[in-house]
Amino acid sequence: MPHSLRYDVNLSMLFKELPLLERPAAAREAGFDAVEFWWPFDEAVPGDRAVDDFVRALSDAGVSLVGLNFFAGDMPAGDRGLISWPGRETEFADSVAVAIGIAERTGCRSFNALYGNRIDGIEHRALALSNLDLAAKAASGIGAALVIEPLSGADRYPIRTAAEAIALIDEAGHGNVGLLADLYHLAVNGDDLDALPGQVDRIGHVQIADAPGRGEPGTGELDFEHHLGALEAAGYGGFVGLEYAPTGDPFAWLPRERRGTA
Repeated sequence: MPHSLRYDVNLSMLFKELPLLERPAAAREAGFDAVEFWWPFDEAVPGDRAVDDFVRALSDAGVSLVGLNFFAGDMPAGDRGLISWPGRETEFADSVAVAIGIAERTGCRSFNALYGNRIDGIEHRALALSNLDLAAKAASGIGAALVIEPLSGADRYPIRTAAEAIALIDEAGHGNVGLLADLYHLAVNGDDLDALPGQVDRIGHVQIADAPGRGEPGTGELDFEHHLGALEAAGYGGFVGLEYAPTGDPFAWLPRERRGTA
């Protein structure tokens, strides 16, 4: 694997056999010092104690939070974000405020704003842009950025390719909004991974899982040595989030000395 890239563990996908607040310590034990999460609470506005416990779990484990999703609805039930969902503007804005507060305490400077599923008969673009405007301005206030993620496996999710995400980013018109290039989702959707290095200046974050199957690297057909190497050579210097459902030893493919960022 490319030797200058930094890896972080998505603790909403990995170590799921453990309670959420025990996962940062497990990641540290496995040799990682950077982590990311989907929204780690059940509601848009968790209680102060829940937020404090989350921040403390990170601090006690000695890991950095490098990525956080905004509240995206009921993910297990199929929800995939709120920014284009009429009637949930207040929930989204409230979760942005909570996320900014967490970031101010942890140093996190990257937020994933999932677009949301299309609702039949509802015009969604203007609302999405309005919510993105709010979130981008809030993030800018602490020197943070947003990322927009194409997804697979969600038929009503309209952002499926890098080009569709970049079109939305261009329409939003904020310099702190970039592409979340999840190589698994893009590959499953038939996007051209070899085109990504040419768009490296638009990429705010990278995530990986093998395809098909969404397992750890080596369980599918993607050539991560090639794709990550090309992104690195093109100038990508951000984190690579490990966001997969392990089928065996989840980190056997990555030597322990490559897992920490120090």
